[in-house]
Amino acid sequence: MSLSATLWQTNLDLARASLKHPFVQGIGNGDLPPERFAYYVGQDAFYLEAFARAFSIAAARAPDWDGFRVFHTLIAGVLQELQLHAGYATTWNVDMRTVEPGTATRRYTDFLLATAWGHDTGLTAVAMSPCMQLYAFLGQELARGGIPDHRYADWIRTYSDPQFSMQLVRQLETLVDRYASATPLVQQTYRYAMQCEHDFFQAAWEWRAA
Repeated sequence: MSLSATLWQTNLDLARASLKHPFVQGIGNGDLPPERFAYYVGQDAFYLEAFARAFSIAAARAPDWDGFRVFHTLIAGVLQELQLHAGYATTWNVDMRTVEPGTATRRYTDFLLATAWGHDTGLTAVAMSPCMQLYAFLGQELARGGIPDHRYADWIRTYSDPQFSMQLVRQLETLVDRYASATPLVQQTYRYAMQCEHDFFQAAWEWRAA
C-alpha cells in the first residue's frame, strides 16, 4: 500500500467523524442553518487563500520540474475553488473583504504556512493532503444516493465530481508518495491536519452571530 493510502486508512476514523458531524450532515440533507454556511464560506475562502500560498511555496521548493508543474496545477484547482466561493459569497451575502479568521481557521492556516516555510516539500504535501482527500470523500458520500435538490446541492456536486476526486486528489497523493516517507513526523502531521479539518466544521457549527 502506498504512503498516501496508508495515511488515509490510518486516519479514516477522523474522516468518518467529519462525515457524521452535524455541520456536514446539514449540508447533506439541506437542513444546515444558512447563517452557519455563510460563516463557513467566509472562513473557507480565507483558508483557501493560505492553501494556495502554501502550494506556491512548495512549488518553489520542489526538487524537480515535474513536482513544480504538478504543484502549479493544484494551485489552479484552488483558484477555481475560490471562484466558486466568490459565487457563494454573492448568494449568501458574505463580504469577503471583512472576513476575520476564527481561531480554528487561523490555527489551521498558520500550521500549513509554517510547514511550507519550515519543512521540505514532502511534509508540505502531507500537511495539505487531508483537506483534498477528505472533501472528495465527503462529496462522494453525500452524493451516494444521488445529488439532492436543495440549497447546498452545488457544494455536494463540486466535491463529488470525479475531476476533483480522481484528478486533483490523485496528483497530490502522487507528490506525497514521491517526496515523503513514513516517519513519525509525517504521521503526526497528517493526523493533525485531519483534526484541523474536523475542528473547522465544529467551529462553523458553533458559530453564532454577534
